[in-house]
Amino acid sequence: MIELDHVSVRFQDRIVLDDISVSLSEHRIGVIGDNGSGKSTFARLLNGLLVPDNGFVKVQDLDTRTDGKEIRSRVGFLFQNPNNQIVMPTVSEEVELGLKPLKLAAVDRARRVEETLKRFSLTHLADRSAHLLSGGEKQLLALAGVMVTEPDILVCDEPTTLLDRRNATHVMRLIADLPCQVIFITHHVEHLDDFDRVLVIANGKITNDGSPTNTIPQYLETLT
Repeated sequence: MIELDHVSVRFQDRIVLDDISVSLSEHRIGVIGDNGSGKSTFARLLNGLLVPDNGFVKVQDLDTRTDGKEIRSRVGFLFQNPNNQIVMPTVSEEVELGLKPLKLAAVDRARRVEETLKRFSLTHLADRSAHLLSGGEKQLLALAGVMVTEPDILVCDEPTTLLDRRNATHVMRLIADLPCQVIFITHHVEHLDDFDRVLVIANGKITNDGSPTNTIPQYLETLT
């Protein structure tokens, strides 16, 4: 459960999010909106990458202002551009990186890495340079690097934007099978047809909130 209570965010003199109150408890929640609407700022609030100027954000009763480290151990974050996320030389080292704070025994780390590489079809790339992968492979690696820690919640900030249709479809299929709660920010509304709930953000406010069958058509009407 994530709860935002009267949350506002300002960048200099511009209000980016304006007095938002919402509880997020469904298994898969989509967030859509135009460029500059505030949806990426909204995403960064959910694991304490950003703290609000007013109001509070709580994740499983932890406050992002005071419990950021613990929250980030429970909430994984997948960025739009995997190059902003990948830092280690090889694929296997990148996956293992997320486990270091958990202080697992070496044998347990190796087992978790092996299982995660297999789960995301990256085993054959284990010793490959992480920075020489294709765009689709990098996004799979970024996802694997987050999910190896087994987070309770995954926040995805437009992770399919830079992918072609085949790779985007593959990533969405993997995300659909994840056991954790997923909050998925995207421009590609077609990815959200089977989600439990969709929020629409416009001008820093949640302007629509409901099932995909209701919110998506109404949002698309505003674009015509």
